[in-house]
Amino acid sequence: MHGGGLDGTGEGPEFDVTARSTVMTHFWLRHETKANEHRCSLLPSHASKLIAKGHTVTVERSPVRTVPDSDYEAVGCTLVAAETWPQAPLDAVILGLKELKESTDVIPHSHIMFGHCFKGQDGDKAFLTRFKNGGGKLYDLEFLQDTNGRRVAAFGRAAGTVGMAIGLLVWSYRILHPEEEKPTPPLLDIFQTYEDLVKYVVSISEKAIEKAGRKPSAIVIGALGRCGGGSCDFAVAAGVEKLARWDMAETKVGGPFPQILDYDILVNDIYLSVAGVPPFITKELIARPDKTLGVIVDVSCDVNNAHNPLPVYDSYNDFDAPTTRLSEGIDVVCIDHLPSMVPHESSSEFVDALLPHLIEFETSDVFKRALAIFEEKVVSVVGE
Repeated sequence: MHGGGLDGTGEGPEFDVTARSTVMTHFWLRHETKANEHRCSLLPSHASKLIAKGHTVTVERSPVRTVPDSDYEAVGCTLVAAETWPQAPLDAVILGLKELKESTDVIPHSHIMFGHCFKGQDGDKAFLTRFKNGGGKLYDLEFLQDTNGRRVAAFGRAAGTVGMAIGLLVWSYRILHPEEEKPTPPLLDIFQTYEDLVKYVVSISEKAIEKAGRKPSAIVIGALGRCGGGSCDFAVAAGVEKLARWDMAETKVGGPFPQILDYDILVNDIYLSVAGVPPFITKELIARPDKTLGVIVDVSCDVNNAHNPLPVYDSYNDFDAPTTRLSEGIDVVCIDHLPSMVPHESSSEFVDALLPHLIEFETSDVFKRALAIFEEKVVSVVGE
């Protein structure tokens, strides 16, 4: 634990929140408070490049981040205590990934993070109201887009990779411990590389394959996207032989799709950008007794979206309790920070893509477009 002072000692100086920085941009990397979140939106190697361009980088100490605090200090970052960003200078740009702690406090700073509040999610109005009332801005990482509307940086491939990995683990534990209602233990191990994760999953699945006398089958929906590509590549690397790769061509006729029941594992990797997508499966469909389907991994995590194409469950999971057992006997996985299982490699890929736009933050068209989306959402969700 760190003390209350901003230097982590309990005796740090107070910041004047009205002070204006004189550097190009002051980036403030916050400590992630979400349980089991080890990723970050800025690694030391990237921070050094920002500093070389004249920016200032402040880093909150974090015992859970994938790299030690000392690595940031070594490249010239200023270290402060965790969760002190509310006291940062008003022009500091707060860098993060996942959600802030629930609060009604107004937000006066600019934040770069996944806000999960632009697509009708639960709590969107309350969260955006905090920005409106505080005068802050939200540059949502999901909506940092180029001129063609394609995201400039995403964890999609990593999410799909880990989603398939967990799907195979859950299938394996179901085979190895069929008498248990929740056979999948907490998934708290983290891996340095995707290759390490493949080796671990294979070491578990080989035991299940030997007991079952067969290999698992899987169907990936959204297979042509970044998430889907990660899922499919991991399935192949892990030895899955019966793999269905579905995308818009296979789903355009509209669901539900009884064919999904013929696979052990369903991994949903779609990006839900439009309303009115017919459900891929329904409670009535999965109640059929002749199904093979036993595991659903919803990488897309649209559980609180009214247009969720998998309307058979209603809650998120986490790495401590990774599955929900449905009454139909299917285990569902809905973890909204899957890449944290391979935090360093996934963070490195993500920030490699994000860094050029951070360097040009003040003039970047990518961030200008993101700000316009935020301002439109404030009006449409909160009101004038």
